[in-house]
Amino acid sequence: MRSHSDTSGDGPGYPFDETSTARAVIDGDGILVEWNEGARRLLGHAPDDVVGHPAANLLAPDVVALPRPPADNRWSDTLALRHEDGRTLRVWLLAHRRRPELGDRSDWLVVTPLENGTPVAQDEFLAATSLDQSPCATAIFDERLRLRRVNTVMAETMGLPEERVRGLRIPEIGGRPQNEELEAAMLQVLLTGRRDDVETLGTSGDNRALAWLARMAPLTDADGRVRGVCLTAHDFTDQYLARERLQIVNEASIRIGSTLDVTRTAQELADVCVPALADFVSVDLVDPPDHGGEPYTGPVLAPVSLRRAAHRSVNPGDPEAVVKLGQVDVYPVGSPQADSLLAGRPIVAADPTTTLAEWLAWDPVRGDRVREHGIHSTMSVPVQARGATLGVAVFTRFRRPDPFAADDVLLAEEVTARAAVCIDNARRFSRERETAIALQRSLLPQSLPRTAAVEAASRYLPAARAGVGGDWFDVIPLSGMRVAMVVGDVVGHGVQASATMGRLRTAVRTLADIDLAPDELLTHLDDLVVRLSAEAGSEGTTGEVGATCLYAVYDPVTRRCTLARAGHPPPVMLPPGGPPEEIDVPPGPPLGLGGLPFESTELRLAEGTVLALYTDGLVESRDRDVDEGRGLLYRALAQGADSLDETCHDVLQSLLPPAGAPDDVALLLARTKGLPTSQVATWDIPADPALVGPIRKQAVRQLAVWGLDEAAFTTELVVSELVTNAIRYGERPIRLRLIHNTTTLIVEVSDSNHTAPHLRRAKTFDEGGRGLLLVAQLTQRWGSRHTTEGKTIWAELALGEDPDALRGPSG
Repeated sequence: MRSHSDTSGDGPGYPFDETSTARAVIDGDGILVEWNEGARRLLGHAPDDVVGHPAANLLAPDVVALPRPPADNRWSDTLALRHEDGRTLRVWLLAHRRRPELGDRSDWLVVTPLENGTPVAQDEFLAATSLDQSPCATAIFDERLRLRRVNTVMAETMGLPEERVRGLRIPEIGGRPQNEELEAAMLQVLLTGRRDDVETLGTSGDNRALAWLARMAPLTDADGRVRGVCLTAHDFTDQYLARERLQIVNEASIRIGSTLDVTRTAQELADVCVPALADFVSVDLVDPPDHGGEPYTGPVLAPVSLRRAAHRSVNPGDPEAVVKLGQVDVYPVGSPQADSLLAGRPIVAADPTTTLAEWLAWDPVRGDRVREHGIHSTMSVPVQARGATLGVAVFTRFRRPDPFAADDVLLAEEVTARAAVCIDNARRFSRERETAIALQRSLLPQSLPRTAAVEAASRYLPAARAGVGGDWFDVIPLSGMRVAMVVGDVVGHGVQASATMGRLRTAVRTLADIDLAPDELLTHLDDLVVRLSAEAGSEGTTGEVGATCLYAVYDPVTRRCTLARAGHPPPVMLPPGGPPEEIDVPPGPPLGLGGLPFESTELRLAEGTVLALYTDGLVESRDRDVDEGRGLLYRALAQGADSLDETCHDVLQSLLPPAGAPDDVALLLARTKGLPTSQVATWDIPADPALVGPIRKQAVRQLAVWGLDEAAFTTELVVSELVTNAIRYGERPIRLRLIHNTTTLIVEVSDSNHTAPHLRRAKTFDEGGRGLLLVAQLTQRWGSRHTTEGKTIWAELALGEDPDALRGPSG
């Protein structure tokens, strides 16, 4: 079996006798545009005499005008026509509108048989077949594929008596393109002698869709010679429509919901239903609640504000659409959108111009659009899922002549219900993703601190489809004007990954605050990840916690940088005037394996060196290998933009696709600064309490050199307390160091004792114990850090903010 479209252009041409039928074509303005030899035989007029002239010129003098074109696409009647010799001939004519979709602008095919005057003798072979008792619509065609006999059922099906159409070819009887394709299939049966089945589509007189199965068989004589074709027509409209509905449902299950994007899903609903179910489909959705709340589940109240999410038309450019995509429109009571939502069920308007008259009068633009396109049937179906109303889908017909039937309503409900679940899933995913992104961004630095050690810029981009992940970055000021830089990546995506990232970032800041070396910090962080994995297992959640991390500490005084990494991509540095290069940092295992050591590396960086710390989502892609991604990173860094912020933009533009990154991306760029030696002063201090006074005076003289006399009083007290403690409780060698920039003065005292001091509250009659308390009160912050040689006690004083506090008591 094949459809009617399978036979177009099929087989060799056949010499049809065009003179056996009078054929003419009249355009929408009543002008003759075609005139065949049969028409010349009938009326005697040559084509050159009539083509291009009004068809009304062929009417007999007593006929005033051509009949008014009927609303139907077919017309038949007997007319008095003028012969070329002046005679009047009364001729039965059959006319078909060739392109019904054009309405009054369509051409008309007008035909009449020239060889149907005398019935076929009963003793002829083709007439010998008994037809009238057959329950099937049957027709017999001769060797010229001209109709010779039809039974009663076929005559009723055609709506034309046998004596009128005898001698016509099937395209002349039907007048539709599918009739020509059906004739081509009949020609193949005639030439090959093999049976064939063809499915054809049409409409009934009341504009209902009809599907016919045409079964064709050759008719042979006693010698086996093919003498004609027998055609039987079987109405299988119900089976065809059931198959079409099943196909639409199958298409909907495959095509709708391919992504977790609300607009894309709504568009897929419209695409599936056009033209299979409607000529134009629009999908309008209720805007989701603010701040990611649950959709409204209560009754809908009119007027309803809806946002156009999608529409699709059989016509290019969607000219039927009144509302633009993304535009919000208000639908009052009486509109199909509002009425359907208020009723909570589909509503069909068989004739919008009358059924929806009040709404169309309220909205004249829509009224004009309905009349312009000849819209004759609309069906509005609520988009509902999980008890919530999400919007409404409106199905419209103007090209298809049949109105929406009960089966169409059931089909639209099923397809829309599938789309509603997908739209609700997409919205829920969007809410969760927005929540995760908000959580992620709240856990990341809102801005990078300004430090004397580096100038920094950063970017974070969540994955385009997989959702937010656990990538993070941070810049942490340390004592001694040093700075820590960290980039990490938690395995997985979603809120859980973001929450884990937040815990790890907090842990890193805490560990950095106690000035652990990079390798020691990663060891402690590894222990934390192991504990988090154990907690996840005890709570019944699936999977283990895993992460990678890169931690670096840069000292602007020594210009040395110490780095360690745990399964993380190595950093890249761009020296001033040199090419980008990868820093060789021992890889180390990912966090969470437990018990494995981490190693650090130290190198000296020239002032102005740019460090690039990033997560693997920046360089890894399905479309290229990691080395190619790193090459792109090197080239983007080498371009040397004016600012680090512009460099971040250039890097992302060079490495990430326009549709977004397939994985989370965190990028941290830092340009190193150096502190001049003139801003650092160092003294080696003998372990003699009597020398504390001279040391204080040297410190005050250095402040005078730096122009910081206002800070002398406070600095003298801090130096006295810290040096005295080091002499009393520490071990040699003891060193005092003063560091300053425009905003901060740092006092550091180092010794070889690894025991850290602690602040305590002295009792009323205690002679000591108040030194560190005094330091804490006089300085902005203070602390201690362990070094390979021992420890360093440090204190920071703010410069230029409160001169009276720095000057001390007056008098």
